[in-house]
Amino acid sequence: MKAVLYESYGSPSVALQIREIAKPAPKDRQVLVKALAASVNAMDSRRFTSSSLLARLMTGGWFKPKDTSMGTDVSGQVEAVGENVTRFKPGDEVFGFANGSFAEYALARETNLALKPAHRSHAEAAAVPVAALTALQAIRYAGGIRAGQQVLIYGASGGVGMYAVQLAKASGAEVTAVSSARNLDLARSLGADHVLDYAKEDFARNGKQYDLIIAINGYRSLFAYRRALKPQGVYVCAGGAISQFIQAMLFGKWFSKKGGRTLGSMGIAKPNQKDLSELSELLKDGKITPVIDRTFPLDKIVDAMQYLVAHHAQGKIIIQPS
Repeated sequence: MKAVLYESYGSPSVALQIREIAKPAPKDRQVLVKALAASVNAMDSRRFTSSSLLARLMTGGWFKPKDTSMGTDVSGQVEAVGENVTRFKPGDEVFGFANGSFAEYALARETNLALKPAHRSHAEAAAVPVAALTALQAIRYAGGIRAGQQVLIYGASGGVGMYAVQLAKASGAEVTAVSSARNLDLARSLGADHVLDYAKEDFARNGKQYDLIIAINGYRSLFAYRRALKPQGVYVCAGGAISQFIQAMLFGKWFSKKGGRTLGSMGIAKPNQKDLSELSELLKDGKITPVIDRTFPLDKIVDAMQYLVAHHAQGKIIIQPS
């Protein structure tokens, strides 16, 4: 089978190769998926845009990557199942998390998959797993959203942000979306009640306060986020600059001791059967709608990654392995 391998450090044109490798066989509680669509995430770009030290830490190799697989989101058809798999059978259409989904076939844990809604395309389903699960778990980390609450999404037009806006609206919140000027209309189309161009208006100094702030892209200090929280408000770091993650993890608890506000980082999204099944229902019912910017065939993976790294995308980038 054909698969994209991350074989060296550097730009996408240097690091990525398409190789012919053996089709894997599913082991206990594993499912082999014929990948009909995959999608690209911000974490993929960090291999090319982060410092060489961080790239080496991410892939576990000093001189060359130990983890050469690429891709996590997948949607496709079950090809075979391993022992003790009870939820799926060959022929089922599924989506979820699979290590190395930029390939014609990928292995996934049974608990990391859900049935694809019949009326949704594989491209739409592949655009969901990492981004939508991160948004869902960020909201849950904050204790959920009640109807009428004021919610601010910083980085509302990225992969995670687009789902965060939709999930917050589905919960009855009044949503303010912060993004670049070119993406304000996109944020409105997703249901945002108010939009802010981060280059022109500082949400932390306009006098407004929020019950929940979810920070996804870029970097703002904890002081800025704390200033924009209502008493008893919650701030969740769900992405953005590495420094933003570290600041939230190291100092969030200390900030939370002052004034009743809660600040913290949700860490990395954790795939599980319950949440993926919930996302499947939300996708089925139209509560979340994937936004797809562009689709690339597998043999154009370098072009896809360069497009991602250049920050041109307005929506998810889809890879079609087959």
